[in-house]
Amino acid sequence: MSRVRRRRGEDLSAPRSGMAFGIFYDTEAFGQFSEAIARFLGTARFLVAQTVLVVIWVTINVVAVSLQWDPYPFILLNLMFSVQAAYAAPLILLAQTRQAERDRIETDIDRQINARTQADAEYLAREVASIRVGLQSVVTVEDLDQAMHTMTETLAALAERLPSPPEEPPEPAQ
Repeated sequence: MSRVRRRRGEDLSAPRSGMAFGIFYDTEAFGQFSEAIARFLGTARFLVAQTVLVVIWVTINVVAVSLQWDPYPFILLNLMFSVQAAYAAPLILLAQTRQAERDRIETDIDRQINARTQADAEYLAREVASIRVGLQSVVTVEDLDQAMHTMTETLAALAERLPSPPEEPPEPAQ
């Protein structure tokens, strides 16, 4: 049974770091650069420029016999396209990955906003319902008028039932 020895001061809660080769770069700046390249490769300007370059390349190598540096079947041109594709594909994938991350963050923010909005709407609905319940027991002007009318009728009916008051004796003269 062998024991693994640990160096002093080594933090066991963090994974071991790999070997550093001394190449350090800003990942954010590289990501922005790759997005700029991907945006440029997807434009009509790039396609037109590349088409013009290919037409000039092929024309010179077919027509100008003395200037042929890449005779038919244009192996050097194919090699340049392969190199371009080899670099463009990972840059485009990196740009898409960064865009997907931004979209994911935006979707999370939208979900939080929607949840907050829904909670606010439910709270307001409960408040409106409680106000309606509270307003059901509020006395209205019609209720007061009806109560006054009933009270007046009741007092009039009671006044008819009472015997008429005795007449007051005349006051003595002085």
